[in-house]
Amino acid sequence: MGRRRTVWRRAGAAVGAALCVTTAQPGPAVAADGPAPYSYAEGARVVEGATSSTGAVRLAAGKTYRSSIGPGGKLYYRLDLGAATNAYVSATAVPEAGSAVGSADGVRVSVQDADAHRCSYETARFGPTRSAHPVTAWASREVGTDEYMCQGAGVYYVVVERVGSAAGAGSGASAGSASGSATGSASGWASGSVTGSPSEGASEEWGLELGFVSEPAVTKGGSTSAPQSWNSASPDAVSGDPEPRRGGSGFAVASPVAQGVWQDEVGIRAGETLFYKVPVGWGQQLQATAELGSTAEGDGYVGHAFVMSLYNPVRGRVDDNTANYRGDQRSVSLDPLPPVAYENRFSPDDEVGGMRFAGWYYLALHLGTSVADRFGDKPVGVTLRVRLEGEAGDGPGYLGDSEPRGVFEVTEGDREAAENGITGDTLEGGSRDGGDGGGTGDSGEGTGPGNSSVGGDRRLAMTVVAAGGLGTGSLLVLGLLAWTLVARRRASAASESERPKGVGAAARGRHGASRG
Repeated sequence: MGRRRTVWRRAGAAVGAALCVTTAQPGPAVAADGPAPYSYAEGARVVEGATSSTGAVRLAAGKTYRSSIGPGGKLYYRLDLGAATNAYVSATAVPEAGSAVGSADGVRVSVQDADAHRCSYETARFGPTRSAHPVTAWASREVGTDEYMCQGAGVYYVVVERVGSAAGAGSGASAGSASGSATGSASGWASGSVTGSPSEGASEEWGLELGFVSEPAVTKGGSTSAPQSWNSASPDAVSGDPEPRRGGSGFAVASPVAQGVWQDEVGIRAGETLFYKVPVGWGQQLQATAELGSTAEGDGYVGHAFVMSLYNPVRGRVDDNTANYRGDQRSVSLDPLPPVAYENRFSPDDEVGGMRFAGWYYLALHLGTSVADRFGDKPVGVTLRVRLEGEAGDGPGYLGDSEPRGVFEVTEGDREAAENGITGDTLEGGSRDGGDGGGTGDSGEGTGPGNSSVGGDRRLAMTVVAAGGLGTGSLLVLGLLAWTLVARRRASAASESERPKGVGAAARGRHGASRG
């Protein structure tokens, strides 16, 4: 009953807010202004990063956390690792929407042992788009990658840093816990040598979403080299009439999609990021193209206006590409990627190495804030074309469960969700993503909103508001949308409860070349 009351309360809040707008404004109603805020994982526990390793809070495997980082910040979190499991940590920095950022600004995450040896690290920057939106970097401790360092059981540290041309503009390292409702969206631009002008937003605090995934060992005797050959030709984009599929506003609420043509009926606003996720099985090859629609308003040219980024099941960046925009339709595609294989991790190529897991792969579409200066702030149409080549096969011989359980597998329930568009609010909010918080008492208390349904409800409300000009008929629309939201939430919860508790992942390998 608790879950049911929560569903109705959220539905009522979304529809109620829309009803207030439609009744308060006679005549045609306008859509909610600005992009939807970033949706953190529901129940993500709020923790405070320490400015020294001595006071670092422990992160539990399989859980998602919220934190924050100030300008020039360098924060520590603790991991207690065994000797046989791989550990993957992601950090998504969430600046306020509309904040001024430079192309070199961003976040760096590293995993270090007790002697400050870096096991691996990555830096994610805003890049040439120069548009404030959450960027995600990942790092790992992988067994078998180094003969001397980062191999034993014991204490390790996650170090998260603000980087860029204005990273030190603040008063020094800053620690804090997340509060309020951080806005923005998540995409990533990882680079080692990006230059940019200092940002006016350097004095602002950014929200953080931290993820920690563990991968168990595999049976011995498998290959220790990446596949040498695979089909690297760019396939034809999927054609056909598009089906409506609203994008999510964060990793935790990414909208599931399968092979096909999908179109967001609301569109994408300047400064906004839409999230989708695709279930990719072992041996399958993913290809995606995103199309930004034309607009009749404005003129001019915006470089690197539209970004599509791909993240793997541990939120590790695999690939991203950009497109310029002149008001005409433009498209951007992923580079050719290999079929998902455990052995891909042995490749020195970052894109190949990122395709090492089966599971949900995330597509983040971001429209730069500067587009509004040339073409206005109305939503622009967006279409996503997804292709999956090959039949899903068996994975490596796992010797245990991953944390969260099942994160490196694709079930029939996942494929059905992707086909039918079951809302992503709970698919990544429970045991599959660690959104239920967890951890021990030293991990802090969840005091922030952390509500993964906020973005979905907001986008639903935008649709309701857009229908407000229908007069008395809008009441019927409101009721139908409330019923739809509740039904989708219930269906998603039922799908999650019926999902089999499968086995997890693998070990040995390396993160790939560090990008920093």
